[in-house]
Amino acid sequence: MAAPARRLCHIAFHVPAGLPLARDLQRLFGFQPLAVREADGWRQLALRSGDAVFLVNEGAGPAEPLYGLDPHHAVPSATNLCFDVADAGAAARALAALGCSVPVPPVSMRDEQGAATYAVVSSPAGNLSLTLLDRTGFCGPFLPGFRPVPSAPGPGWVSHVDHLTLACTPSSSPKLMRWFHDCLGFHHLPLSPGEDPELGLEVAAESGRGGLRLTALRAPTGTEVPTLVLAESLLGVTSRQDQVEQFLARNGGPGLQHVGLYTPNIMEATEGVAGAGGQLLTPPEAYYQQPGKEKQILAAGYEPSLLARQGVLLDGDRGKFLLQVFTKSLFAEDTFFLELIQRHGATGFGQGNIRALWQSVQEQAARVQEA
Repeated sequence: MAAPARRLCHIAFHVPAGLPLARDLQRLFGFQPLAVREADGWRQLALRSGDAVFLVNEGAGPAEPLYGLDPHHAVPSATNLCFDVADAGAAARALAALGCSVPVPPVSMRDEQGAATYAVVSSPAGNLSLTLLDRTGFCGPFLPGFRPVPSAPGPGWVSHVDHLTLACTPSSSPKLMRWFHDCLGFHHLPLSPGEDPELGLEVAAESGRGGLRLTALRAPTGTEVPTLVLAESLLGVTSRQDQVEQFLARNGGPGLQHVGLYTPNIMEATEGVAGAGGQLLTPPEAYYQQPGKEKQILAAGYEPSLLARQGVLLDGDRGKFLLQVFTKSLFAEDTFFLELIQRHGATGFGQGNIRALWQSVQEQAARVQEA
């Protein structure tokens, strides 16, 4: 373990100037402005909901944006994960010794609120870079170089980041798992009993043609780092791309496909998001008509028709369950979406819900192709 991550500081996006991502995060999902920097052709706005922080980098300039990289990427996407580490300089040197590319060597930043040191490391997951940050000497609301932005309290729909899902090329999950283990200290988190780390959890399509392979990774105990999920397509005979294949094609390779945001009240959150104009993914009707599904939902204390109306999925057993809802893509290029998740004792991701998402995306793609 070369650079153990202690907590996730923020997730950064790179978008063209004028794209309304920052506005949509505020208006649709209840994020509030935290701090801003405008310099060198960049507008960098940090937004926060609970402990979840998104940094939206707009534009392009002659220099790199602070605390990240200009990915020179053709489409808007989530491009950087920033992790808190004990010593950014030592972490960068350790990763370089393992053969990692460090495009931004350790840099120290200071303003009237203190100092921070960071380095940026390339990852094997496409255009996704990792920032290693030590801000123990900083007492401001975000980071040195940013101006605080006063804002009113948000609705509180999101409390923290629950998980991060990377879309990967077929058969690449074992290699990525070893990289995140050796470099950042992640360990395999089984999603099913007796799961082989090399194979992960296979969610096959009902037709038997294609499906998804999911491999979950968790950071060492005692850290505040979300679960990392690696998603790849199972090779099958089908003429239609699944959502991972679509992402790879539109993003130009692997990357951060979606972020799971934890909500303390998913019914209130989905009603608020939908009421603000947010677009949620509609599960297939058959999901709520599965044998035993109505009984399962009622046993958890929810009304099946209300969950169906708001597109909320429920999965679990033995008194432990979770609820999930997925948004449509935040970008026209279909390179990123959000998930809202609420847990009641369940620690996985719900195999039935994963299959429902896969089928829903497939059905919507089929309708688009037939139109």
